[in-house]
Amino acid sequence: MYNNLLFEVHEHICTLTLNRPESFNAINDEISYELQDAWKKIKRDDNIRAVILTGAGKAFCSGQDLKAIKDSKDRNLAESLHKRYNPIIRAMRNLPKPIIARLNGVAAGAGASFALACDLIVASEKSSLIEVFVKVGLVPDSGSSYFLMRNLGYLRAFELAATGRKLSATEALDLGLVNKVVAHEALDDAVMEYAQYFAGAPTKSIGLIKTMLDKATINGLDAMLEYEAYCQEIAGRSEDYKEGVKAFNEKRKPEFKGR
Repeated sequence: MYNNLLFEVHEHICTLTLNRPESFNAINDEISYELQDAWKKIKRDDNIRAVILTGAGKAFCSGQDLKAIKDSKDRNLAESLHKRYNPIIRAMRNLPKPIIARLNGVAAGAGASFALACDLIVASEKSSLIEVFVKVGLVPDSGSSYFLMRNLGYLRAFELAATGRKLSATEALDLGLVNKVVAHEALDDAVMEYAQYFAGAPTKSIGLIKTMLDKATINGLDAMLEYEAYCQEIAGRSEDYKEGVKAFNEKRKPEFKGR
């Protein structure tokens, strides 16, 4: 289906793998457009109820492939972001399904942004996060400024963005940038535990929660009270809500269908 991605769906779980291991899954033009297409497919497919994003080989994603643009002259970086990276981040955050980052190795630059754009991050003890942009005289992009400020506050966000310091998985956990750190050999089991939970969860409810929490970063209490009421009305009309109430009254585990 793709030249640079692996796209697999099994039991309502889509595993999307950046597949350029020879370049530590660096992002070139082709893979950026393949990613845009993949997220559209995931959104349209009602059979998919959870997504795992990861990288092939030793790295998660090393960011922009600088070798691929070494001969470019006067490359318009703003245009590249608007056409290639920003649509990916928007698609991830607007996806009404949970995305789990399987952080198997280094996530640098835009690769760190991809990880931070996920809803959960499960990290191998061998993995790391690096806001490497400043090392080549650039600024964070692909949403990193937003995600760092939201998760860390100004002082920590400035430090990481302005120094390009590598964060170990353990330090990232201490700062609240990842959800869990496990031994490398235990990574697949830890990721699958989350994925299987979400594959059987009320997908519409999960999608609404994702949107609500994003809005809560920019809205005040009154606005969120109104938006909670709006979302609750939608959730309350879902088949999963009916199943949840029925299962509660029948004292059994609900069988959610994601509808």
